[in-house]
Amino acid sequence: FRALAPMYYRGSAAAIIVYDITKEETFSTLKNWVRELRQHGPPSIVVAIAGNKCDLSDVREVMERDAKDYADSIHAIFVETSAKNAININELFIEISRRIPSTDANPPSGGKGFKLRRQPSEPKRSCC
Repeated sequence: FRALAPMYYRGSAAAIIVYDITKEETFSTLKNWVRELRQHGPPSIVVAIAGNKCDLSDVREVMERDAKDYADSIHAIFVETSAKNAININELFIEISRRIPSTDANPPSGGKGFKLRRQPSEPKRSCC
């Protein structure tokens, strides 16, 4: 899988790297992923580190302060989350969206990407 990883983050605007706060080895692995991303990823990529399972803080192995200090040292967003209880998930994505540079509203022709627009709703028809 690691050999295929660059295909997934090439051209990405952001990456969320998740570790399990109840397993120290996942935090060590996270640092390897950050190194990989910094070496082979886009130079301006926004990196977020998410310590998942904050609902299990009674069996915590990774101290929040240690993870926060690491995130600060690499200029990454840091948040502890719980996917199970939906804690800080929206906040994580909101903070990422704040840090992604806005793109030109009118990109030159031939540029990659597209702009999403809301389609006008069709009027409801009645039979009589």
